[in-house]
Amino acid sequence: MSLVLVTGGAGFIGSHTVDRLIQQGLEVRILDNLQKPVHLKGKPNYINPKAEFVLGDIRDKTTLTNSLKDVEFVFHLAAYQDYLPDFSTFFHVNSVSTALLYEIAIEQRLPIKKIITASSQFVQGEGLYKKIDGSFVSPNQRPITQLEKSDWEWKDENGNRMEWQWTSETHSNPPNAYAISKYAQELMTISFGKRYSIPSVALRYSIVQGPRQSFYNAYSGACRIFNLHYFFDKAPTLYEDGLQKRDFINIHDVVDANLLVLQDSRANYEVFCVGSGKAYTVKEFADVVAAVHHKKHILPKIPGEFRVGDTRNTCSDISKLKKLGWTPKRTIEDSVVEYLEYLKVQTDIEGYS
Repeated sequence: MSLVLVTGGAGFIGSHTVDRLIQQGLEVRILDNLQKPVHLKGKPNYINPKAEFVLGDIRDKTTLTNSLKDVEFVFHLAAYQDYLPDFSTFFHVNSVSTALLYEIAIEQRLPIKKIITASSQFVQGEGLYKKIDGSFVSPNQRPITQLEKSDWEWKDENGNRMEWQWTSETHSNPPNAYAISKYAQELMTISFGKRYSIPSVALRYSIVQGPRQSFYNAYSGACRIFNLHYFFDKAPTLYEDGLQKRDFINIHDVVDANLLVLQDSRANYEVFCVGSGKAYTVKEFADVVAAVHHKKHILPKIPGEFRVGDTRNTCSDISKLKKLGWTPKRTIEDSVVEYLEYLKVQTDIEGYS
């Protein structure tokens, strides 16, 4: 029976992937350091008891070497995510761990059959925009002076509004330390994989939604934030005008993609966007959450606040992955319903702030 190592296997995407791998009859080893604040209260009770659990840091060579013993497949999902300006940590955790993984595999001549690395949609930044003359540009960051005027949309040099585009894997424009570290992971995964004949795949996940998202991770997104607000009868606050376009994808569709590229050799040495293929405004997502909670009378607050560095529109072209036979099957309503059921059985969220 094949043994799969899942780094970050106690996390949101990792734990769901572990469950599916075990359902498929594979043996699984988890390597996770239970980093706070994501795992503020220690080892989660949802971790599959059939998986071997190793508590340790993926940056420690001895720990990672031991964790790779007898492993045939690796899902490298461990990552550092935050909004803090501790830039070096993003690279220590995300980039260095990826380099170390290949370093050990090559030094030890490990018989690894495939490595799958988690990248992020944020590698694309704002993505592509179409100008009024039909040309395409990749803008970087809206000026603060523009945002202070509540002028949210991207415009060209003549003040004409530009049209956002579904953006594919061929485009990269990482805007922050997290995204740059993820892009570095992509480059290493594909380059080292090809150079040393280790089949490798990088997956650019869009905004993944569903149960097990940490209550204490500020990076975990709209599903957690909006559900907790409506669960406690509070109105969520939407930044800008709430009309930013986002590509929300259900966790189970992500796991479907993970298993597909594990099994399909056509995915080797490729980068794939993993998204829903549908664009929703942030307000539309909040409205869905309110409806699922039966609290549509609680309207979101839209005071015109903004966060410097936020993307206006972020949506991924998933046609490349769909050519392998994968397609997203769940809706944002599915994500919200399942997250609400998850909330209902929690016993430690009353003090959440």
